[in-house]
Amino acid sequence: MGLEIEGRASDSPYVSYVWRSRSEGVDLMTAVATTGWDLVFWESPDGFHAAIAGPESKVSTAPVPEDSAFFGITFALGTTMTHLPSARLVDSGVDIPDATRRSFWLKGSHWPVPGPDDAEEFADRLVRAGVLVRDPLVSEVMRGGTPDVSPRTAQRRFQAATGFTHGAARQIERARRAAVLLCEGAAADDVVHRLGYYDEPHLARALARFVGRTAGQLRDDPRPARPLSLLYKT
Repeated sequence: MGLEIEGRASDSPYVSYVWRSRSEGVDLMTAVATTGWDLVFWESPDGFHAAIAGPESKVSTAPVPEDSAFFGITFALGTTMTHLPSARLVDSGVDIPDATRRSFWLKGSHWPVPGPDDAEEFADRLVRAGVLVRDPLVSEVMRGGTPDVSPRTAQRRFQAATGFTHGAARQIERARRAAVLLCEGAAADDVVHRLGYYDEPHLARALARFVGRTAGQLRDDPRPARPLSLLYKT
């Protein structure tokens, strides 16, 4: 029982991860900070639902619909909807009313509900329809590149496309990578060295702020009573 999550990485420039999960006997989870936003569909005893879940700037506690099956698409950092910018979604979300198993309403049109096997094709359709756009500057900056624009313009574009400053996005992504490594059994001092934290207290502060668990808890108790939201290798 708990919150079972499985998924796969995507090679689409617009999609980061495609996932499915099922809840059983759990009503709360620890929502780990994340820079991406999700389009989520779920079926529970009271019907079929859809929502846009925004990026999270810090760890929080979130409700979990009981006995429900979920499917979600996590969009890549720098990808945003033209009518609903990522900056408006940080620490928030939007319910999509009147969704059915077959279709849902988005930016003035009905769209077929995608599945795990056609998430990338669905994203491409959104791009062609002008619903979804991507600023390639974001990926370049996150890789450590130097865009051919002024630093001020780069920061403005980065924040417009993501809702975060470059520094904040980097901190969140690093803390998530640290959590994944610790869940896989890595020692805290090794994570400090690999990810460039100053020392273990620096790592501990990042985990408290963005993940909500200590290094020891992540390493020794990968299936806590209150499960963590989606964590995956980036």
